[in-house]
Amino acid sequence: MHYTPLSFEIGTLDGICSETIEEHIGLYNGYVKHVNLIAEKIAAYNHDPENNSYAISEMQRRLGFEFGGMRNHEYYFTQLEGGAKALPEGKLRELIERQWGSVESWKARFEKIAMTRGVGWAMLYHDPHTDQLVVTWVDEQHIGQLADLDIVLALDMWEHSYMRDYVPSKKKEYIDAFFRNLNWEVVASRVI
Repeated sequence: MHYTPLSFEIGTLDGICSETIEEHIGLYNGYVKHVNLIAEKIAAYNHDPENNSYAISEMQRRLGFEFGGMRNHEYYFTQLEGGAKALPEGKLRELIERQWGSVESWKARFEKIAMTRGVGWAMLYHDPHTDQLVVTWVDEQHIGQLADLDIVLALDMWEHSYMRDYVPSKKKEYIDAFFRNLNWEVVASRVI
C-alpha cells in the first residue's frame, strides 16, 4: 500500500486566506506521509507478528486516523477547486428537496452539525442501498464514519481550517465562507 499526495488547484477564496489553504494542504500531505509510514512499519513488524502483536495493533489503530485525515481532506479540497458554483439541477438537489423540503432547510441542519463542539467533520453521505442522504458528525478524522456510505460533502471543522481567519467563537463565519466558495458541481457529481 502506497499513496501519493494529490495536488489541488484552489484559487483565491472569499473569507479563507491563501495562507490557511497552504498550511492546510501541508497538514494533508502529513496525513499521506503517515499513512505510508505506518503501512511500511506494519509490513516490517509482520515479519515477527508474535513478538510485535501489540505494536502492530496500535499502528493499525493509528492507521484509521491518518487514512481518514488523508481521504477526508481530498474530498474537502476538491470541493474548493474550480471556483464557487451553484447546486445544479439533478439527483443531489432532488434528494435534498425530497428529504428536507428545501436546500435551505438541509443547509440549516448541516450547519447545526458543523457547529458541534470539538474537532471533526460535518459530513453529508449518500446511502446507495436506500438512495437516501445522511448528515452526521465525524469525530477527529474517523470516529463515526458511516460504513458503506459514499461521502458527498465534507466540511473540516478542525481549528486549523479557519484559525488564521476566524477565532473559534466565530467559526460560523468560516462555515459561511466555506459555502460561499463551494463548487456544488463537484459535490453533485459524487451522487450517481
